[in-house]
Amino acid sequence: MQQYEVTFIVQPELEENGLDEVLNKVQGWITDSGGKIEKVDRWGKRKLAYIINKHKEGTYFLLNTEMEPSFCHELERNLKFFEPIIRSMIIKVE
Repeated sequence: MQQYEVTFIVQPELEENGLDEVLNKVQGWITDSGGKIEKVDRWGKRKLAYIINKHKEGTYFLLNTEMEPSFCHELERNLKFFEPIIRSMIIKVE
């Protein structure tokens, strides 16, 4: 298993309950594949550097995880097609 940082930005219109649902869904994808979530940082709502899908702000999340390298491509695809998430990035931690 490798260590990864998963960062994603959620649409700013979502209420607290909606943000929790998005976070739980992403965590579920990781844990269902056999991975572990070591730390969750909710950075809150911040201004974006440039407009993404007509959004000027977004709610940022950072997850420190441990998962199989083969699952990264599937997670990237899931994050890309999950509508409330407007941008995501997965980085391998050395």
